Amino acid sequence: MSTPNLHQHFVAMLKFLSAKASPQKWRRFVHSSAQTRTLDGDRLQAESLKKICKILTSSPTADVSEVLQKSKVEASPKLVEEVLMRFENAGMQAYRFFEWAGKQKDYAHSVEAYHIIIDSLGKIQQYGLMWTVVNLMKIKGVLTKETFAIIMRRYARAKKIEEAIYTFDTMEKFGVPPDLEAFNSLLSALCKCKKVRKAQEVFDLMKVRFKPNLKTYSILLQGWGNEPNLTKARAIVNEMSDRGCEPDMVAYAVLMNALCKGGQLEEALALIDTMKSRGSNPNTYIYSILIHSYGAVKGIDDAVGAFTDMEKSGCEPDTPTYNALIGAFCNVKKFNEAYRVLDEMVGKRISPNAKTYNVILHHLISLGEIEEACRVFRRMVKEHCDPDIDTYTMTIKMFCADNRVNMALKVWKHMGRKGFCPTMHTFSVLINGLCERDRMNEACAYFEEMIEKGIRPSAATYNRLRMGLMKLGREDILEDLSEKMKELTKEPLDD
Repeated sequence: MSTPNLHQHFVAMLKFLSAKASPQKWRRFVHSSAQTRTLDGDRLQAESLKKICKILTSSPTADVSEVLQKSKVEASPKLVEEVLMRFENAGMQAYRFFEWAGKQKDYAHSVEAYHIIIDSLGKIQQYGLMWTVVNLMKIKGVLTKETFAIIMRRYARAKKIEEAIYTFDTMEKFGVPPDLEAFNSLLSALCKCKKVRKAQEVFDLMKVRFKPNLKTYSILLQGWGNEPNLTKARAIVNEMSDRGCEPDMVAYAVLMNALCKGGQLEEALALIDTMKSRGSNPNTYIYSILIHSYGAVKGIDDAVGAFTDMEKSGCEPDTPTYNALIGAFCNVKKFNEAYRVLDEMVGKRISPNAKTYNVILHHLISLGEIEEACRVFRRMVKEHCDPDIDTYTMTIKMFCADNRVNMALKVWKHMGRKGFCPTMHTFSVLINGLCERDRMNEACAYFEEMIEKGIRPSAATYNRLRMGLMKLGREDILEDLSEKMKELTKEPLDD
């Protein structure tokens, strides 16, 4: 099978006519000139972005600063933010770029740039560097509550709960006194990492200090709903009511999600009637939760019925709602119906996004329908819907599982050309695929690249590689990789 021909991005070209102009035409000319300068600026930024992405994807981490300096690219806040967003999973590679940009003449990091790199360093558990950036922000006087919210989320996702709470407690020392918004950020971080009991404990301890608002209760409600623990969720609803917190659309959506996850679909339908009776007509997000929940239990007729009811109520479907309906059809293996819904979206000029196609690809790949998945991937590209990192990861894993590692490597290279930096999971699926086919030299090369980019491998990937090397009697290579791992982190991987 040949590699799919992926679409090209065309840059529109402008023609300028030289002619004498009337005052009206002159004003149009001035306006046109301003637009031209904007387009020229955009084109220059696109070229700079492309150049930097190529450097970051092809250069060893140690050489990044030197290569960037030779590139003569001028740093700007917009450009730096765009690069950091693209390479937020690249760890040290992103940090080296961040350092380089910060030293450029007439440039200063935006708060957004600081936040992206803090989040990026938190992902790879480079907490020392993360706090170095925080201290730099303190010196510059640009620390915000969101800075600490990002750190709390990163610690919580790494299951470092005490560190997340410490971050909240230390805000005062950094000149950013914690308030209700910061308190909500802490509770949200704990709930999203499934530590809702700890969140409830913190809430009960601090609710006198920080008077809870509707958002506070919605966070806890979502946490208990995701457990799912409807008894606790209902207790939160009762406390909300006692405190006079009337639910808004977000709170209704959270409650809807809790009921659906708890299998209480009839009660979820009753909630929609309650909303209507109170003058709060459900939005597309509410309906998408219901449609997705019916799809998850293979209640396709009910999913279609909910979609139809939504349209009858005057609520126009959007991309997430269509995605939920497509997922429902895929879950019962009715792919022709899923394609029909996809065609309907396009016909109504509602643009499918990467998630639309990822839903279909996920189900096809899980069923072993590789050729059909490739066809859907080609359609995705043909219709100018750019794959995201999840698309690439799925596709690489698909080819590895189908013993077509060379195709997986082609997808990997294409991903790099498109400026996507592989995540820890993307590296893992390729390395595991290479190990399965006894291509240990290549597996070691990608493992080393992963470490070099500052991305901490999972214990499972490390152990899979170790087993393969020990089988070949290559303890020397294993020792070398282990030494490089020690430079990346002090924490052991043998868990």
